[in-house]
Amino acid sequence: MRHFFRRHQPVACRLTPWKAGLGGIAVIAACALLAQWLGNPLQIAPLAASAVLVFAAPDSPMAQPANVIGGHLLATIIALLTAEFLPQTWWAMALAVGLSIALMAAARLTHPPAGADALVVAVLHPGWSYLLFPILFGSILVVAAAVLLHRVLPPRRLYPLPPPVEDGAGA
Repeated sequence: MRHFFRRHQPVACRLTPWKAGLGGIAVIAACALLAQWLGNPLQIAPLAASAVLVFAAPDSPMAQPANVIGGHLLATIIALLTAEFLPQTWWAMALAVGLSIALMAAARLTHPPAGADALVVAVLHPGWSYLLFPILFGSILVVAAAVLLHRVLPPRRLYPLPPPVEDGAGA
């Protein structure tokens, strides 16, 4: 039973968790202030989850810019289409999330926080403007803040990661 509770993350520099927390504060404060200023409902919870990945696990393939921005956009578009054509039911919500997962995986843009976008859209039916703000703007802001913080604050690290070398075997 103990193997379920073993930590798999490597021991980090003492500054790393604080840098991650500072990044999360900055990104969510900026999104929340803009949402309040524009009068939009505060529907940015999925972006908070993205902030966890890009600041605390920036080496994860799912924390890379294409996955963050592409995953959020793809999941939101799928959910907006689902909300447009299906009634607001439990199965439509499940379908929006499931299709988002499948298509993100197929497109190699998997970003777990984007699954929450699909659910938010399926529940709230926010309309197509939700795609621009908070989703597109917010995901770009999260990535830009991660690039800046990882280059400026110690310990400095490479973000985004260089693209993987593809061997062509799976093509």
